[in-house]
Amino acid sequence: MKAAAFAYARATSVANALELLAVHGEKARVLSGGQSLIPAMNLRLVAPEVIVDIGDLAELRGIAVKGDTLVIGALTRHADLLKSSDIVKCAPLLGAAAAHVAHPAIRNRGTIGGSLAQADPASELPACMLALGATIVVHGPGGERRIAAADFFTGIYETQLAPQDLLVAIELPVARTGSAHFFQEFARRHGDYAIVGLAAQAVLQGDRIADLRLGYFAVGDKPVLAKAAGKLAGATVTPTLLAETSDALSRELDPHEDQQATPAMRRHLARVLLACCVASLLKRPDLNIGGRA
Repeated sequence: MKAAAFAYARATSVANALELLAVHGEKARVLSGGQSLIPAMNLRLVAPEVIVDIGDLAELRGIAVKGDTLVIGALTRHADLLKSSDIVKCAPLLGAAAAHVAHPAIRNRGTIGGSLAQADPASELPACMLALGATIVVHGPGGERRIAAADFFTGIYETQLAPQDLLVAIELPVARTGSAHFFQEFARRHGDYAIVGLAAQAVLQGDRIADLRLGYFAVGDKPVLAKAAGKLAGATVTPTLLAETSDALSRELDPHEDQQATPAMRRHLARVLLACCVASLLKRPDLNIGGRA
């Protein structure tokens, strides 16, 4: 199949893009990297009347450290995340996750802003935003808004973005002293959609985890910041405590069923990833019995 007929407009600036979105509203869709939008259009899953192409807006591209904040432009490509020394120093979890996004051809074109706006619940980067405590910067008719990642994702392919809004940047706190991260996903093949995945950001103090944020993906209609992680913060982790945390995680998650897995399988895999994560962060393989790194 091919896309339904549509009009095309190339934005010359953020202000111009906002003007176009204001005129066309829900009839328009924003084109950045196109790696999600174009296939959906070709399958007639979406049929916008107008495409607003923001691909030439250099002001929305780039990675910079501003004080204790890492700022990533919305048009920064996945491949750029993998090559950035600032990502390595300030948010290495993001680099680890980007390596799992689809395949090189898609990483070379797809953008971080497009991934977050698409809000696929099986996507890696939205879960990273939860784990990293990101802020999503949005421009709209009312001016600039900053939305916490925990509030930004609202459902399957749904976010706080209104039809006349434009996602322009992502702000992340620079990794603190003692920071550590973990990323792993289960998929049929590398590059396939995840069956279950975990993006975790932690702060370690000696042999304890002082702070832990667990961002799960492919376990519901949006990425999940697991509350069960609080049981491990500041505690001496024992197999018993880890089992209690794992049970709490199972009760918390509400995974869906599809052709890849049942809810029970997804809960099991989420528990396995929790054990892998804690064992890896604390360098204690005894906690990872039955799991895999």
